Amino acid sequence: MNELVESLSKKQPIIGGGNFRGLGAFKEQIDKDYVFIKFTEPQGSLDLAIHPDPKTSDWENADFENGTGTVHLEGEVGLNYVKCRLVADVNLENLEGEGYLVPLEEMPESAAYEAAREKYRNQEQPTA
Repeated sequence: MNELVESLSKKQPIIGGGNFRGLGAFKEQIDKDYVFIKFTEPQGSLDLAIHPDPKTSDWENADFENGTGTVHLEGEVGLNYVKCRLVADVNLENLEGEGYLVPLEEMPESAAYEAAREKYRNQEQPTA
């Protein structure tokens, strides 16, 4: 499996709304059915966007007006040729929470992608 996908398959800190900070921006993303989730721990940070699955996502008990409660989001995303389900719980008080990826299947192009990455890694790095 891809290293990045594997590292994100463990529960870790996330920020709801990605770089679009603020409760209003996060609510607008949910209303528009396109939500950004920022993973903050892999080599810097990584924003992923999902269309929340209405069957498994839940924001019924979230109070966006007062900034209280928790939003549970799930949706599919492709990352490095691996189809995944992103799962995240976001606290509305600070838009922080926990999230992780569930790898579903490798896309047909993944073998070629991994071979190209391995070839690049094995190239000699220029010396200064």
